[in-house]
Amino acid sequence: MAAKIPFVREMEFTYEEPQQVSPLIRRLVANNPGPFTYLGTGVYIIGRGDVAIIDPGPDKPEHIEALLRAVEGERVTHIFVTHRHMDHSPAAHPLARATGAKVYASTEPPKPSDCDELRLEAGDDHIFTPDLDVSDGDRFSGPGWTIEAVSTPGHTSNHMAYALLEENALFPGDHIMGWSTTVIGPPDGDMSAYFASLEKVRDRNYDTLWPTHGPPVREVRPFVEAYLAHRLAREAQVLAQLESGKRLIKDMVNEMYADVDKRLHPAACHSVLAHMIRLVELGRVATEGPPCVDNEYWLKRA
Repeated sequence: MAAKIPFVREMEFTYEEPQQVSPLIRRLVANNPGPFTYLGTGVYIIGRGDVAIIDPGPDKPEHIEALLRAVEGERVTHIFVTHRHMDHSPAAHPLARATGAKVYASTEPPKPSDCDELRLEAGDDHIFTPDLDVSDGDRFSGPGWTIEAVSTPGHTSNHMAYALLEENALFPGDHIMGWSTTVIGPPDGDMSAYFASLEKVRDRNYDTLWPTHGPPVREVRPFVEAYLAHRLAREAQVLAQLESGKRLIKDMVNEMYADVDKRLHPAACHSVLAHMIRLVELGRVATEGPPCVDNEYWLKRA
């Protein structure tokens, strides 16, 4: 069994209605629930008067209208995007055109795949390009609030979290979610980078995580430790599957994720692939050619 994570899944809200969730944070949940978005995309509005918006969500007219109502009479100065997936970034530029704000995100391009065409999650937003590049440690401010960019590659190569310094809180996008583990889909997703990013977030000792999907995480350090332990346990499961003679990832997933919604099994295959790539890099597993979902894998003996 993989390590247990103390998930938090209960959240009271009304779709497309802003809710004050902390002194500086309002949350508005888009009406786009699903197996990867959970209850929907949570959009965060920071501050009052001159405000920032984090992960504006899908490009749906009713959603953008709801966001504009939520900031009526205020000035949107910054629109931050954690990564270019269809449930996070598409509303950024329509919202920017309506408000005059600039869109901020990492401009590092995603890594294309040369062997797997499986579409994961809500899909990539291939046309998204920010107005301004964001790098690790960059700071942005408004009246009473300061946002710091925190590079967290792993879920995607260009994933950027954002810290609200005044509340010692982090908006981790899809890097860490309270309701579920995070999909790591190679080649843009990288398990080794993900481990390093989890350790980075853990060691910064934030008081609260506000994921884009689902409720906040209040006990941050033990939660992230459980996330790390879960991944290490999954890695041990992969090695055990190989030891038992299984060579195909899909066969491993059917056993390892037997209690998980089968709609998520294709994504689980890519998470197992991410572990497999890491194990190949560590010299513990071998395969022929570039590691792909349909390859055969075997243990390397000393």
